[in-house]
Amino acid sequence: MKKLFSVLLAALLAVGLFSGCGQSGESDWSYIQEKDVMKIGITLFEPMNYYDPEDPDKLIGFDTELAEAVCEKLGVTPEFVEIDWDQKVFELQSKNIDCIWNGMTVSDELKENMDFSVSYSANMQVCVINKANADVYTDLASMANAKLVAEAGSAGQISVEADETLKNAQLTTVQAQRDTLLELKSGTADVAVIDAVMAYASVGEGTDYADLMVVEGVELSKEEYAIGLRKGSDAAGKINEALQQLADDGTVAALAEKYPSVLVTLEPSA
Repeated sequence: MKKLFSVLLAALLAVGLFSGCGQSGESDWSYIQEKDVMKIGITLFEPMNYYDPEDPDKLIGFDTELAEAVCEKLGVTPEFVEIDWDQKVFELQSKNIDCIWNGMTVSDELKENMDFSVSYSANMQVCVINKANADVYTDLASMANAKLVAEAGSAGQISVEADETLKNAQLTTVQAQRDTLLELKSGTADVAVIDAVMAYASVGEGTDYADLMVVEGVELSKEEYAIGLRKGSDAAGKINEALQQLADDGTVAALAEKYPSVLVTLEPSA
């Protein structure tokens, strides 16, 4: 009986080892190629990924159009999947999506669970308020007891919780960055902490949020945007090559001109 048990145990271990080798040896890029589709996780985040006001069924934005150009270079079809930002790691690891491409800030915490492409844009966290409160909220100290709002799981939430001045403030989280502006407009929040890229594209004269403003001179953190991929994914190298080709042929520069609030850092080869 003991001998039979030992044989069965050895067989199970062998299967586990071989199946583990197969999983670790899988090519993520081959998986994407075989589907002929790259599933791209996004949230609606102007100017990175959002619907065209003139064509509500058409997704546009810096990241949307850059992703489409990369997929064309790689010979696969982009499929944009709107996700819950707070569940982005799960969505990626479970293969509901193949990458996260939505103005995502590179962080040490995220690096534990995913790999990143080269960085392609700079960013920072800024504070948005109602213009009527311009004399009330002028710096971080004046916001210490304010009602703050940020996207759940975002760099905004992390920067608020890490800041010595704001860490005791009343912080509410919402599902998407665009929802923080709705909270401000309705008066349920005093200060929204969001990406500068979105803030400068979404508030002020000529926007739907003409009554909101960015508090100048207040920057909670400086960041870099990159594309998130599964840990160990060989698709990262393919995407990096395509990004560089698009920087070299002027596509990235053209998108930067089209979306001027995006601080592009990807330069053409020397």
